[in-house]
Amino acid sequence: MSSVTYSSTRGGQKKLDFRTVVMQGLAHDRGLFVPDEIPTVSAEELAAWRDLSYPDLSVQIFRKFVKEDQVPLSVLKDIIHRSCAAFRHPDVTPVIQVNGHAVLELFHGPTLAFKDVALQMLGNFFEYFLDTGSNGGQLTVLGATSGDTGSAAIAGLRGKRGVSCIILYPHGRVSHRQELQMITVPDENVFAVAVKDATFDDCQDFVKASFNTPAFRDKVHLGAVNSINWCRVLAQTTYYYWSYFRVTSSNAETASFSVPTGNFGDILAGFYSKQMGLPVDKLVVATNENDILHRFFTTGKYERESIQETISPSMDICVSSNFERYLFWLTGNDPAKLKQWMTDFEKTNVLSVSPAQLRQAQGDFFSSRVNTDETIRVIGEYHKSHNYLLCPHSAVGVKAIHNLKLVSPRMVCLATADQGKFPDAVRRAVQDPPTPTEIQVLEKLPIRRFELSKDLKKVQNFVESRVSGNKKSFVSEHSLLLTAIAVSVLAVALQMRKR
Repeated sequence: MSSVTYSSTRGGQKKLDFRTVVMQGLAHDRGLFVPDEIPTVSAEELAAWRDLSYPDLSVQIFRKFVKEDQVPLSVLKDIIHRSCAAFRHPDVTPVIQVNGHAVLELFHGPTLAFKDVALQMLGNFFEYFLDTGSNGGQLTVLGATSGDTGSAAIAGLRGKRGVSCIILYPHGRVSHRQELQMITVPDENVFAVAVKDATFDDCQDFVKASFNTPAFRDKVHLGAVNSINWCRVLAQTTYYYWSYFRVTSSNAETASFSVPTGNFGDILAGFYSKQMGLPVDKLVVATNENDILHRFFTTGKYERESIQETISPSMDICVSSNFERYLFWLTGNDPAKLKQWMTDFEKTNVLSVSPAQLRQAQGDFFSSRVNTDETIRVIGEYHKSHNYLLCPHSAVGVKAIHNLKLVSPRMVCLATADQGKFPDAVRRAVQDPPTPTEIQVLEKLPIRRFELSKDLKKVQNFVESRVSGNKKSFVSEHSLLLTAIAVSVLAVALQMRKR
């Protein structure tokens, strides 16, 4: 049996294999890759999966999409088990009960954020594909971040053979600790670039424009690490199954999920899980003041507005990149219709669906908008009454289920980051919140940071100047020394944690 194939939402590329879509990232016609079919999970398989470890469960889910013709089973197991070994908790993503509902803790990876789950795997897939002939052994990853994606991408790609990684982020619009996680990594194949006078969407536009410049794209062997890369969505489906098994006693029960949502990739993984056959009841899209998605699910109008700066910066996005995949679903998988929608949206900043399509969307998703004051109150209330500290993104997801009166033991709120990454926000609700040891050590590490003005050509020139022409990545003595320093500091941190 062959692996699932993929086509662009806009119809320009069709029936591509897993290796190609992972390495390419974004379709050449500016669309996103979606599976040509959604594999189904039987009741018997669900029963057999219930007691698997997290890595073994992930292997089974990946195997639904990726067969021997793309990745041998032994290699797939190795990639997934090595990726999960980077997490501090034995369950990888533990589930706990708090205040009458479940919390899925996705922040036990190297950078204390949910994006580690997928990006550790993506980095290992990149390395395997390059080692086995893709791209002539060379890949340049250009990504944009509103905070957590950048540090997780750098952590997942640092030191990977044949990979150069350039991450763009808006200067002054990520938290200090988020920035430290990017600019203290010593490996010479990764570059954190602050773009002055920019928003996240400006950075994302530079990435998209670079993919849409064939000469540049092909010259540097461009690839994507943002949630537009299908591998990230697929990797994230595992924790929907994992948490489902932990809040239900049998497969006759359903579970619901509330997801702090910016780029729509995380909740999209839940949507695909449901299409595969996971017994999901409700999927809640929780937004902050940047509420383009909540407005869509309320009115049927997807309308771009200016970004508001909030205390949950990873959600400060005015256009959700992954939403195109769901819009494609709403068209009945019609690439011509989707392409027309997106072309019109790019010209007018407005996209409207029919009343029937809105009803379908409202059947697929609930939504709620949570403002800053509500977020701060929830952080304070959960700490005072339940001795549990939420990050300002996770708090949005929690407040959403209270707004919608959906609190229950089988409602899973995705906790997307450790509160310690956002001390300024958390201090508005809690005095002296603890700082994780992994964050404390960052202040002592050497810094590698680059700045650019908001100019596409300067970004592309920077990328070309930093990309190595070597087929494999060779680390300099200087980089090895810095890595040794970093490892020593982290070893001290681990000893501190054990005490």
